[in-house]
This record gives sequence, C-alpha cells and structure tokens, in this order.
Amino acid sequence: MNVDRCLPLCLVLALGGAPGPAFAETLIVNSYGGPYEAIIEERIIKPFEEKSGIDVVYDAVGSAAQDYAKIKATKGQPGFDVSVMTASQSLQGCKEGLLEKLDAAAIPNLGKLAPRLSEVAGPCGAVHEVQYMSLLYRTDKLTSPPTSWSSLLAPELKGKIILPTFQNIMAVFLLEIMSVARGGNMIENVGPGFTAMAELARQSIGFEQSSAILESYIKDGTVWAMPFWNGRAQLLVDQGVPVDYVRPKEGTIPLIATLNVPVGAENKQAAMAFIEFFLEKSSQEAWVTGYKVGSARIDIDIPSDIRERQITTEADLESLNLPDLARVADKLGEWGERWERDVVSQAK
Repeated sequence: MNVDRCLPLCLVLALGGAPGPAFAETLIVNSYGGPYEAIIEERIIKPFEEKSGIDVVYDAVGSAAQDYAKIKATKGQPGFDVSVMTASQSLQGCKEGLLEKLDAAAIPNLGKLAPRLSEVAGPCGAVHEVQYMSLLYRTDKLTSPPTSWSSLLAPELKGKIILPTFQNIMAVFLLEIMSVARGGNMIENVGPGFTAMAELARQSIGFEQSSAILESYIKDGTVWAMPFWNGRAQLLVDQGVPVDYVRPKEGTIPLIATLNVPVGAENKQAAMAFIEFFLEKSSQEAWVTGYKVGSARIDIDIPSDIRERQITTEADLESLNLPDLARVADKLGEWGERWERDVVSQAK
C-alpha cells in the first residue's frame, strides 16, 4: 500500500470501522478569506490533499461568530465538516451539544498540545494556533515604542487610536487586561478596567468590529496605535507597512484558535484526518512560519526571529493571562450593558 495514500483507510481502521462508501473523499473546511485563505491553501490544504487523497473544498465565508451562529441555526448541520473558530465558540458549542468531542484515540496529535491551552478550548476544540493581543503602533509617528497598555492614553495619541466593539472578543480581553493593569482582576473585579476603557473611549476616534477595518485605519495613518492580534500585526510588518507591535509589560491575553467538527457533519472521518494532519509537527511548523502565529505544540522547530515574537515555549505560556472563557461567557450580558453605558457613551 502507498503509505502517502494510507491516511483515510488507516484512520478508519484505527477508529474500529471498515472502509467503504461512507468514508468521503471530499471534505468541506469553513474558515476565513484574505491572506488566511492563501496561506492555509498552500501550507495545509494542498499537502493534506496530496498525502490523504481527500479533496478539500474551502468555504471562506463568515467570521468565527457567524460560523457558529450557522451551526446553531442548523442544529449542527451547517453544510461544512470542519470549522476554524476560537475557544469561545468551541466551549459554547460543546455546552450546547452542537460540536463533536475530540479525543486522542481518533486524533493522536491532540496529546502533543500544551495541556493549559487545550483546557481553555475544552474537549470539542483542537488548538491549531495561538495569537495574542498586542499593542500595534506606527513606527513613523511615535518616536519610541510603547511599553504599556497605558501608553494608549498618551496625549500625543488623542484622536489617534481606535477601539474594537464589544462584539469583538478583543474588546473583552482589553477590558480584562486594563483591569489587571489597574489593580483589578479578569472576572470579579473589572471596575478598574471599565474606568480605563472609558478614558480610552474619550481618547479614540470610535469603535469598529472587523479586524480588516481596524487595520485599514492604521495602514492609512489615521490611527497611530491600537490593540491588534499579533499574527495579523506581523503580516502588516511583512507587507512593509511602517508599523511594529509589542507585548506590553502588564502582559496580555491569548486568542486561542480551534478546529471544530459540527455534530451533523457528513464527513467526520475525513474531518478527523484533517485535524490530525494540521496538528502534525511539520504542519504546525509550516503554519507558524507562514501565518506568523504561535502554536500549542512547544516541540516545533522554527527560526529564532519568529520564535522571539510568537507563543511557542513553556515560558511564553507562563507569561500569558489565560482567560476563563466559561466564566467570561456568563458575564458577557452584564458587561455588554455596562460597556454601552460607561464606555461607548464616552466616545466623541
């Protein structure tokens, strides 16, 4: 048997089944467009197709929240087999019984992931990348790099920052980290964070939900500094935009991205094979160097210049403020009302 073509059959046998027409030779993967689509096609999908013999249809529609809304509206039968989401949707989908629970018997590479990150994502999510909320700034506008989240309140940045809307999880993370920076905490005592966010709202030009729109402001120079996911920030650096980003001294919170399988997916065996492939050491190395993100596998080998800026070691994990997303979910209604009342009302 050709080993490179063994994956679909071997996975079926490993799961205790017999090969047959039920095993699909086509897999529908739902994720993002833009730079993400080009990189995942080159670094993950094409190599997976070559190794497995499974054809992948890439569905670049919707954000993580929109994709989960489709899964929920269709009772777990959205028409795709794998969805790229975040740990927040992974936990919610598990709780609501709309996502498959994943285990190392079917996906052995799950056992290679850092347990702390896997625990945040829950049993339905395979952590395939880690970004963190960085402080992105214009190198041609600021004379020295910012070192603190409080740098956003500097007088020279009045009218030169923009904030995410509360519907973007980055706003929640910024609220939590500003609370920590001012002596509060990430769940029970976020009052200091709301006070800080009100000050930032008065400093800002407003709010935007989409990361693509947020980055357009800093690309054209309207905005000089803002919170932004470090992977996308690195892509801007690589494109030659006069920007750079830092992990402020108070620390930061990671965005944990997951691969998930809806309970009603038609091609579950192929989906498990795809997730196993994505979590392979060589695949994670290809993804980290291509998309400029971190990994939950700390055994990967990557260039030092990338390792310095990404989450790839146990020490990096220790430096993060890991969110308790289940408790955050319970607070979102209360926090959302307070955000509108205390933060949005302060914007000019």
